[in-house]
Amino acid sequence: MGGTLTGIRIVELGGIGPVPHAGMVLADLGADVVRVERPGSDVTEMSSDQLLRGKRVVLADLKSAAGRAGVAGLLALADVALEGFRPGVVEKLGIGPADCAAANPRLVFGRMTGYGQDGPLAAAAGHDINYIALTGALHAIGGADPVPPLNLLGDFGGGSLFLVTGVLAALVERERTGRGQVVDAAIVDGVSVLMALIFSARDRGWWRDERSANLLDGAAPFYRTYRCSDGRHVAVGALELPFYAALCRGLGLPDAELPDRDDPANWPELSRRIGEVFLAHPRSHWESVFSGTDACVSPVLAIDEVAGHPHMAARGSVRHGTDFTVVAPAPRFSDSHPGPVVPATVLDLDAAAARWV
Repeated sequence: MGGTLTGIRIVELGGIGPVPHAGMVLADLGADVVRVERPGSDVTEMSSDQLLRGKRVVLADLKSAAGRAGVAGLLALADVALEGFRPGVVEKLGIGPADCAAANPRLVFGRMTGYGQDGPLAAAAGHDINYIALTGALHAIGGADPVPPLNLLGDFGGGSLFLVTGVLAALVERERTGRGQVVDAAIVDGVSVLMALIFSARDRGWWRDERSANLLDGAAPFYRTYRCSDGRHVAVGALELPFYAALCRGLGLPDAELPDRDDPANWPELSRRIGEVFLAHPRSHWESVFSGTDACVSPVLAIDEVAGHPHMAARGSVRHGTDFTVVAPAPRFSDSHPGPVVPATVLDLDAAAARWV
């Protein structure tokens, strides 16, 4: 049985970060994704690149008339285009949204940028850290200084997944109207949507606009990480009172003898008391103590530990393949199942087009 997007044809114009990640998610859901790479790209590296899995790769020089014509031919047969160039680049190449719509009015044209297709910074260079800096998210994360949360928040959370959402919504609307449209997915917009709760909390007076002073930013002693005696860490998420009570029982700290957790003035002392107990034993000890409880205590796993964790292994969320780590497609469906995760394959332009004719 194929995936939910079986039969959907996607052309992904080569790039890094959120565009290939979006293409990976759509390929995982069953779409037929053809990625256009520059001639000279190292095809030997593609088999271990998770972001290219399940795709067919063609090499085409978009600076040449022949390369542009070949890619334009693919776009004329596609349902979706994905691109992540700066605004105006694909228009100069003659494969912009208007050019494609003239040949294929049903095409959904997904555009991924950091700052969007318009605005004072639209043409500016940037990376994840720059985009999330403008949204308030980077300011809120970290201790004394802001800390970039890898490139998960901007490139993938506020970027790739909003591009995927926009493309899917546009495909649904196309079923009603018969027409495709342009999806302007900007990382600054997507991350701002992700920040909606924090903006709301600030407006309602229960979030301070400073780091390490709030419920969810590591200040609260019942929502933070603690170091264990072996140098490893546990994550504590005991927000609700029953969970907090279970945490205190596991630590052997009578709740009644601890400072009032609802008063932020007590948080430093409460964190110190809890931290001293966690520091007395290795992480494995606390995993055993809190196993089967609702204390919301989890081991902070190193990347190499993830695939071996019993829950992650049972779901197959992450597993070690022969040559590289395989991350399972998500989400999962009751009635449709994409094929196995396979490495990218390389075709020439003519062969890629022939498959779609």
